[in-house]
Order: sequence, then C-alpha cells, then structure tokens
Amino acid sequence: MEHRRLGRTGVSVSKLCLGAMMFGDWGTKDHDESIRIIHRALDAGINFIDTADVYSRGESEVIVGKALADGRRDDVVLATKVHMPMGDDPNQAGNSRRWIIREAENSLRRLGTDWIDLYQIHRYDPGTDIDEALGALTDLVRAGKVRYIGHSTWPVSAIVEAQWTARDRCRERFACEQPPYSILARGIEADVLPTCARYGMGVIGWSPLAGGWLSGRYREGTGGPDPASGARRRLVKRFDLSLQENQRKLDAAGRLAELADEAGITLIEMAIAFVIRHPAVTSAIIGPRTMEHLESQLTAADVELPDDVLDRIDQIVPPGLTINPADSGWISPTLDASARRR
Repeated sequence: MEHRRLGRTGVSVSKLCLGAMMFGDWGTKDHDESIRIIHRALDAGINFIDTADVYSRGESEVIVGKALADGRRDDVVLATKVHMPMGDDPNQAGNSRRWIIREAENSLRRLGTDWIDLYQIHRYDPGTDIDEALGALTDLVRAGKVRYIGHSTWPVSAIVEAQWTARDRCRERFACEQPPYSILARGIEADVLPTCARYGMGVIGWSPLAGGWLSGRYREGTGGPDPASGARRRLVKRFDLSLQENQRKLDAAGRLAELADEAGITLIEMAIAFVIRHPAVTSAIIGPRTMEHLESQLTAADVELPDDVLDRIDQIVPPGLTINPADSGWISPTLDASARRR
C-alpha cells in the first residue's frame, strides 16, 4: 500500500488509516474479533491507526492496545484524541491544560504504550485559549509522551490562529487536521484543504463513506442508514429521512451508485478513492465494524478515478458543497439562536 508523508513531518503513513471508532460497545463488542480486524488491516499494509478516548468510553483504546501488544507497536503510527466528555464532571472534557495532560496519561494507560505518535484535539473550543492547549501539548511532546500533535474538525480561522500562535509563542505546531470529507460533504474543499496545504499540514479525512450513505446499500425506496445504531444515536440530524437535506443525500447516493456501476467499481471504492485522490489529503480513515466491511474497503487503495468519473461526480455534488450542514462535524456556537439575540 502506498505511504505518504504526514504534512511536513518525517513520518510516512498509509493512505488508508484504520479508524477504531467501531471497536467496542459502539460497534463490535467482541474484543477478539476487533483484534482480528486490526491484524488483517496491518497485514494488508496499513500502518496508521486512529482512535479516541471517547470511543466506547475508552474501550476502543483498550482493544487497540491489546492488538498491538504482540510486538506490532513499533511498526504502527498510533493516533488518539482528547476533548469529548468522559464523565459527568464538567472538567472531564474540553481543551484545558488540566484535562489534556490528565487524559493523555489515561490514554497511554488504556493503550498500554509509553508514547502516542499523534495526539489530536477532537474539536475546537472557542471558550479555551488556543495557547493553553498548545502549551499542554508542547509539554507532552517535550516529555516524550507524544510525538506529534494535530486537531480534528477545526474551522479554518482556528487552524490559522493555531499556526500563528505556535510561531509567536514557540509552541509545537499542529502537524495535521482531521476533517470530515466525502463526496456528500465537500465543504472543506473551499478553505480547509487549501489552508492546510499552504501551512504544510497533513489531512486525514474521516467518514469517506458519509456515515454509511455511500456504502452502496441505500438507494431511493430502500431508506438510509439506521440512525439508532451504535455510534449514530447522537447524530439523528445526519440520518433522519424526514429532513430534506437527507432526502437530497439519498438521491445523490443513488446517482453515485449508478456512476460507480458504470465505472466497473463499487460505490465504496469510488467514495474512498475520491477522498485520497485530492492532492491535499494524506490519508482516508476507514471505520469497519466487521471483517467484511474491512475487505470491501481495502480494495479502494488500488482504485484510480479517471477524470471523466471525477467530472461526473462534480455534476452530482458540486465542489465545495456539503449537502447537509450537520455533516460538517462542527457548527459554530455563535450561530445558535441564543447567541444571535440582541
């Protein structure tokens, strides 16, 4: 499998990254089966695994740690994240120095490792000074507990502010951004992707199958992905078919499936190949729940989309368009009704 440099770092990662969100209570509850899936991905040439503390409340990290305990840890670029709530205590979440350092220690323990290759801030928090988070992350790097730092689903203004803050305050620079990116959610093409390229940052696209909409199983008349399943329970706006935005997604998914059929590939292959084709993208995160899911996604690494197929995709979903804003992953709190009151 092809490997690419992660931004300006000296680290090379596979163009498919194994996402571990579905390992544990949110997806595959059988630890042994999850470990078999991880091992199969590594045997296929993937050297990049992405998890987070919040995935099944730490269970995903435990499973990944078990899978790497057989001597594979040194060969894997291991990424995890911090920010999401890990308890009812309001201080068990966010981007504060207090929580970042405490939760890094917890993640290291759950993963059974002495270091995290890529430690990412899971979401932007406009209420916390970026320099506070950068200061804590810099200390973790200098202590040898973290190798590189990144963020996920940050608005472009915060990406730029963080780069300038790191320069002005002599902090570690964020090496990469992990945004949502799929044929149905192309909003980052307008500003995030060119900004990351300008600052030499890697890009790790999450949800290339748009949460299952591009799995090939859903067409007009068959319904969309089940919003009540696993990790989707809190994401109803992305799946509720009573919303016009999701009806438009269903229509686009059907037309894209027809295009994939004409091109002689699966919709899954086309969707993932589309993401890793963009020159600013380093890797696409695949998030299999079963071995069958994994096998159907691995083949995308060998698919090269010709220009005529890319042109047809652009006709179905124009560049820079996210059909349902809920798929953007983060919406500024300044747009809430309460924030707009004068």
